[in-house]
Amino acid sequence: MTSPTSLRDDSEDETPARAPLPPLATGATTTVDAEPKNAFDRYFEITRRGSTFAREIRGGIVTFVTMAYIVILNPLILGGVDDVAGNALDGAQIGAATGLTAGVMTILFGLFARLPFALAAGLGINSFLAVSVVGQVTWPEAMGLVVINGLLIVLFGATGIRTAIFNAVPAPLKAAITVGIGLFIAFIGFVDSGFVTRTPGGPPVQLGDAGSITSIPTFIFLIALVLIGVLVARRVPGGILIGIIASTVLAIIAQSFLKLGPSFEDPKGWHMTIPELPTSFVTIPDFGLIGQFDLFGSFGRIGALAATMLVFTLVFSNFFDAMGTMTGLAKNAGLAYKDGTFPRLRSAFVVEGLGAVAGGATSTSSNTVFVDSASGIGEGARTGFASIIVGALFLLSMFFTPLTLTVPIEVGSAALVVVGAMMMGQVKDIKFTNFAVALPAFLTIVTMPLTYSIANGIGVGFIAWTVINALSGRARKVHWLMWIVSIGFLLYFVRGPIELLLAG
Repeated sequence: MTSPTSLRDDSEDETPARAPLPPLATGATTTVDAEPKNAFDRYFEITRRGSTFAREIRGGIVTFVTMAYIVILNPLILGGVDDVAGNALDGAQIGAATGLTAGVMTILFGLFARLPFALAAGLGINSFLAVSVVGQVTWPEAMGLVVINGLLIVLFGATGIRTAIFNAVPAPLKAAITVGIGLFIAFIGFVDSGFVTRTPGGPPVQLGDAGSITSIPTFIFLIALVLIGVLVARRVPGGILIGIIASTVLAIIAQSFLKLGPSFEDPKGWHMTIPELPTSFVTIPDFGLIGQFDLFGSFGRIGALAATMLVFTLVFSNFFDAMGTMTGLAKNAGLAYKDGTFPRLRSAFVVEGLGAVAGGATSTSSNTVFVDSASGIGEGARTGFASIIVGALFLLSMFFTPLTLTVPIEVGSAALVVVGAMMMGQVKDIKFTNFAVALPAFLTIVTMPLTYSIANGIGVGFIAWTVINALSGRARKVHWLMWIVSIGFLLYFVRGPIELLLAG
């Protein structure tokens, strides 16, 4: 393993020549040895990474289309909850701040990390804030905790602590993280499309409605899945984007005849976005939530120990969720080195940490790298230029919110399932004939979709790898940082009883 003292310098920008272009770079004809066309090309390494300007633009558009739901969903999660003082956030203000923060942070990530990853308000953390935190503190105090969480992550990234932990992770676990994320985003697509649903009794999930596909939106998901799959299999340039647009048109036509409602009113309706052409295309954003956070108020309200436990939970979830996501995305894009690292690693960690700070400062929850970026990578995005396209579209979304409501989540879900299938290719790097490798890798892979958490999968994998290898005579092969992080994850998993003890 690479030791913490032999880390690559942050100035190393070049694409690793030993990382060949994966087959999902549809229509790629250039090589990493080609000369850049101009200074802009040289800065983003578009040609060196086997991409083109057109492919980066398409990839950025696809990533935005796949992620645009966060502008709708984040206000629903954060805006519908009263805090301990009985106050609630304004949904329109959350929507505007969500687009602003995601846009600015994704552009910064593209400029400094130069990787095709997009940032937005993390769904896991915003749900944790709404469910577990604001019942104890006010919204400004909760966002203050998010800011503290982000400052700690920036510190870990800037000092190299986060990079050292990253390098301590064995290569098979990094491959397992990628595969697990692939299953995770595919499962998200299945659930969001209605293809997989929860059951009141019996198995946790089922196919469609009582084992049968009965809703038109889910049929459109299947049509979109087949269409995108065929286009990608035939290596049609822009296949994912073409499939999304064509399927959205089909959804709009179907809706114009069937007049379906939302699924919470009609179980056979649309799960989030009703695909209709908007009557108005422009809105004026309200930025009233920016700066509305109280950095240390929660420590006075619930005590230092309880507030520290909340910060601990935020940091662990944010830290490892993003690390695992970036690992998977880098490998999926063919940008990872053999040891699992990737170009401008430290810059990526620092900017991602700043996203958490910005998310707290704008009351949108911690902004982190989105696994949905894999859809743009599947379209061929390989550089930070695609991230700038995504960020610009997020900024535009503040003014054109009605347009973001046009693409139904069922169509975006089809793209996620296709990309999840692409990411499964990393399973070949895991030696399943060695059970000391196989069990931790397997637990990592299955825990992510089953618990709906990337961080949980990483934690279970870390603990299993450390314990199994230590007790089977391979203790010297376990990096000391793996021990520390595994103990940290163990505390993370039992934080409920610890919080009860502290409360008592």
